[in-house]
Amino acid sequence: MIIDQKENRMSQPAIISFVKDLPNLCSLAGLACTLMAIYFCVKGSYSLAMVGMIWAVAFDWADGLIARKMKGRTGDDRMFGGQLDLVIDIVSYGVTPSVLVLSFSGFNPLFLPLAFVMLAAAAIRLSYFSTFGLSDESKYTGLALDNNNIFLVFVFLFESLLPSDVFSPVLYVSALMLAILNVSQIKTPKLSGKSRNVYLLAIYTLAISGFNIWPIL
Repeated sequence: MIIDQKENRMSQPAIISFVKDLPNLCSLAGLACTLMAIYFCVKGSYSLAMVGMIWAVAFDWADGLIARKMKGRTGDDRMFGGQLDLVIDIVSYGVTPSVLVLSFSGFNPLFLPLAFVMLAAAAIRLSYFSTFGLSDESKYTGLALDNNNIFLVFVFLFESLLPSDVFSPVLYVSALMLAILNVSQIKTPKLSGKSRNVYLLAIYTLAISGFNIWPIL
């Protein structure tokens, strides 16, 4: 038994060795975009925060597309990549939208319950998926978390068009509804599973980026 344990430890690959895996590099690029989004949320630069949020989704979807097309990935590569995705997802689609809501409220402590509900829903949703997986070959139970970012960056297209007293409730209600849908029993398709949807997201990402960056230039 002791010999088996020693052999198992010796056969374990180095932690950093998984970074060279292209899908994992893509996941980490998405994490970098998420960090950028959080930074600009805190700074109140919401246009740039939206760019970070949508690029986080783009890299998240791209890593899945790359992983499906790559040959020679080991079982360890796939397992590690899946766990890395889950950890990054809670930051990208749970923490970041929560920080966005808090920042937009001026970090008003009255909005802490909403931020907690959003973060808790994301954690519950990911834990459920990690336990039970897809409800069938192509559908999730509950709204997949990547939709949170996709929808919120769309909502922010109207931030400059609507008065603050109108847009703020729209944002907060949208955030709450997304959290409810995340933990609901609705069945939603796995959009990232099809190459066509990844390319459509790429177009959406470029459009959102252009809309938010152009006025700053």
